[in-house]
Amino acid sequence: MHIKLFSIGPVSFYSYGLMIAIGIIVAVWVASIRAKNRGLDSDHMFNIALVGIIAGVIGAKLMYYIVELPAIIKDPSILLDISNGFVLYGGVIVGILAAYVYCRIKKIHFLSYMDVAVASIPLGQAFGRIGCFLAGCCYGKESHAWFAVTFPETGLAPAGVSLIPTQLLSSLGDFVLAGFLLWYSRKGKKREEGMPIILYMILYSVGRFFLEFLRNDPRGSVGPFSTSQFIAIFVLIFAIGWLIIMYKEKKANAIVEIEARVNAEMDQKEQVKDEQEKDLSALGSAFLAQDEKLGEAADEQSEEQPEEVVEAVEAVESAESAETPETEERK
Repeated sequence: MHIKLFSIGPVSFYSYGLMIAIGIIVAVWVASIRAKNRGLDSDHMFNIALVGIIAGVIGAKLMYYIVELPAIIKDPSILLDISNGFVLYGGVIVGILAAYVYCRIKKIHFLSYMDVAVASIPLGQAFGRIGCFLAGCCYGKESHAWFAVTFPETGLAPAGVSLIPTQLLSSLGDFVLAGFLLWYSRKGKKREEGMPIILYMILYSVGRFFLEFLRNDPRGSVGPFSTSQFIAIFVLIFAIGWLIIMYKEKKANAIVEIEARVNAEMDQKEQVKDEQEKDLSALGSAFLAQDEKLGEAADEQSEEQPEEVVEAVEAVESAESAETPETEERK
């Protein structure tokens, strides 16, 4: 547990900065590979990560200034301490907003890239929390549990006191969350667009809210809550609201789909019915035509029959006129 690892001339290398750098490299590498595997532009993903990281550092620092405003008013020299004092939530929020602005400018779909990149956020955070542990910041409350840690005098935590290693607990939670998001949004599994981001906000906010009860470092407060707890409440509300809106839209789209399918089936039935009616009409016309032909044939036959009868009658009359007188006498 050393804040300063080593120095080369006037340049010093710190454990916190080293772990932050490792976290950034791993997070960007994972996001770029996943983007490429999903057919997204890896250059855009790298740029989104770069913009998000730069904006995130600025946002984390600005949030720290906001939280520590009363102390800054008393001692403006705090503003000159650039290397210390960051609020993670400020970095995440501003970083995501910067990524959104980049996607709007480049006219690429924000959610498609963020659904892939979101797992890298807790992954980078996990390495950063290891840096917090090595530096001794973000420490927990005093405890005599078996997992408690005693920090040396070289760290930022109170020396010689057995404390809860909230940094490592946070790091472990971030690694688990990153693993879950990587599993949830793995290739080949179709998920609702935006769900990985919503899950990150919900799970991280809930975990961070309860973990804050174990911390004991000075970090600002809003009423009974720490600054991070206060922000976590609003992030959770936002994520749940987004989830409700998403499922309402999904339900509405499902209803429209069902109506369209029903209308298509009805149209198909009407088409079949029309075709059947056309077939019946054609069949009826054929029957009528056949009946007319039969009627004409019968009329022709009835017209020819009297001539035959007349001929037969004439034949009989001729036979009668040819009878002899003997026949008359016999009669």
